[in-house]
Amino acid sequence: MLLFTPGPTPVPQNVRNAMSDETMHHRTPEFEAIFEKTRKHLFDLFATDEVVMIASSGTGAMEAAVINLCKNTLLSVNSGKFGERFGKIATAHGLKNVEIKNEWDTPVSVEDVVNAVKANADIDAIAVQISESAGGLRHPVEELAKAVKEINPEIMIIADGITAVGVERIDVTNIDCLIAGSQKALMLPPGLAILGLSNAAIEKIGTGVGYYFNLASEIKKQRQNTTAYTAATTLIIGLLEVFEMIDREGGAGLLYCNTARRAKATKAALEAIGLHSYPKVPARSMTTIDDVDASKIRSALKEEYGVNVAGGQDHLKGKIFRINQMGIIPVYESAWVVNAIELILHRIGRLQYTGIASKVFNETYFKSALEKKEI
Repeated sequence: MLLFTPGPTPVPQNVRNAMSDETMHHRTPEFEAIFEKTRKHLFDLFATDEVVMIASSGTGAMEAAVINLCKNTLLSVNSGKFGERFGKIATAHGLKNVEIKNEWDTPVSVEDVVNAVKANADIDAIAVQISESAGGLRHPVEELAKAVKEINPEIMIIADGITAVGVERIDVTNIDCLIAGSQKALMLPPGLAILGLSNAAIEKIGTGVGYYFNLASEIKKQRQNTTAYTAATTLIIGLLEVFEMIDREGGAGLLYCNTARRAKATKAALEAIGLHSYPKVPARSMTTIDDVDASKIRSALKEEYGVNVAGGQDHLKGKIFRINQMGIIPVYESAWVVNAIELILHRIGRLQYTGIASKVFNETYFKSALEKKEI
């Protein structure tokens, strides 16, 4: 079975091998050395002033960011299931929440964010997805962060990069907290979350709040190459192997290029057979298609061609399907997926099979690859 869901993504065999070695105790010099190497790679990837690893899902990192960086009112951007989650976290902790809500195919406008900030002086943090995976869209996070900081540099910008870190180069100049999760572009099992923090965020955290998600405690310990509580040792060992594999494969720049090429080629191939891309501004992390036969296509992919893609949630259940682009994916696997979709459309009487999907995919991907420049 080919796993093409936008999380969890496939874990490469060499990473599984690294994690299958003897269990290591987290309070040892041996593990501290691994932790130190992994942190150095994370600093390179995030380009932030500090990085913190916590044993939790990405949602845990979202909660940690909100409770440590918002003291009064959160402005949450809701264009999907995960943007909605930020607002729920705020209200669960007794914080005020101002929400900008759009359809799941529509990214937030910078103007709407600026207007909300000007209208509510109590907003001290903004939470937004870079890639909102419920509909596969890309928010203009860098632009809105810059615009907000020009109004009030004290407002904390929390950017959920769970389906963006490791997918594309992110400008963190005006971002105070960048969140990642292990089971996406980092190609690991679920259970490890990472936060990249600005110096302004560290200052606002101060002594921190809460107990387990007290980021001040974690920063202090992780600067000593250990953790406040039990570390996710196996996942951190696997993460180090992921970074070393990325380096062997040509580095993060090439990974970003290949991801963008796959996303561009997949979208072009599916549009060539009459399918429609759902989001108005697609993220590179996944290709999202809305179609009357979405459920039928998704089921046939799994049952007839051994490809597992994701469906939609809530009101989009049965109306979209989402194809992962994160991680190191062999090009021939992506070509297989688009060809399988064309064959399915032929079988259900939607079109005559010509092989155009795989042809367009290959032409688009390899033309871009020949240009040898970062996308």
